[in-house]
Amino acid sequence: MNPRVAVIVRTKDRPEFLARALADIASQTYADAEIVVVNDQGAARPVSDTVAASTVAERVRVVETLAPGGRCAAANLGLRSTDAEFVVLHDDDDRWAPTFLAQTVAHLDAHPVDAGVMTATEIVYERRDGARWVEYGREPFWRGMTSVTFSSLLEVNRAVPISFLYRRALHDEVGYYDESLETVEDWEFYLRVTAVRPLGFLAGEPLAFWTQRPGTVGAEANSMFELSGAHARDDAAVRDAALRDWVARNGAGLPLYLAAMERRLREEFARELEDRLARQREEIVTAIYDRHPVWRRLRHLRRGRKGR
Repeated sequence: MNPRVAVIVRTKDRPEFLARALADIASQTYADAEIVVVNDQGAARPVSDTVAASTVAERVRVVETLAPGGRCAAANLGLRSTDAEFVVLHDDDDRWAPTFLAQTVAHLDAHPVDAGVMTATEIVYERRDGARWVEYGREPFWRGMTSVTFSSLLEVNRAVPISFLYRRALHDEVGYYDESLETVEDWEFYLRVTAVRPLGFLAGEPLAFWTQRPGTVGAEANSMFELSGAHARDDAAVRDAALRDWVARNGAGLPLYLAAMERRLREEFARELEDRLARQREEIVTAIYDRHPVWRRLRHLRRGRKGR
């Protein structure tokens, strides 16, 4: 019988992180899961050696990408290689609480309408200390969040792949990750999902841990830092594509009106800000004259000369 869960691990030339990810998955209290390691054009031998040395080697399948395609193509290759009921992307440098899979699978079993379930997430900061990566800080990712909805995602991405277990059948309904994007493919996918289906959310103690290494470059870097410029570019591309699609069906009238309103509001705000700064400058000068004895005396003398 096929495992109910497939954990897709994307990796490239990071055997240390891959070993950590496999150990993290091994620590899960829920074990009915296969592990699909997608080696995205990295060296093959370190991956096979790392898998063989892990305690979950018998549950791992290694899939090699056949051509350069990047993060989205690697994710899609792994997803297409499994028939599991539930899937989750576990990038090689992220981690879970031991009950992540148990709690998320239980939620989806109890809530058949939910397309997937996300969990409270914590950012973990780490840096290289000799031969080891050491943690030096943590902070909540979107503190106090209790849901992830389509309307909230319109502004900015509020989730990361490590926190999201979902039904694999979603890809039959809304498609796979957009391989034309170098980044933000997860956000673009969440938008398509939440536009048609609700998501569950497990608030409270974080069950997912998104590791970040600010300042690190090369193979060990985070994509959000290494590809920061691409994030802004792809964010704009997603919004522009959605707007073009809307205009094709509804015409350009509403976007043109909204653009004009935005320009007018921006101009009004600039004028109001300039007026407020002018008033503040005048109030500051007046306060200085009134409180400083020298300035007060000079102002008195000026007034005296004007009265002659």
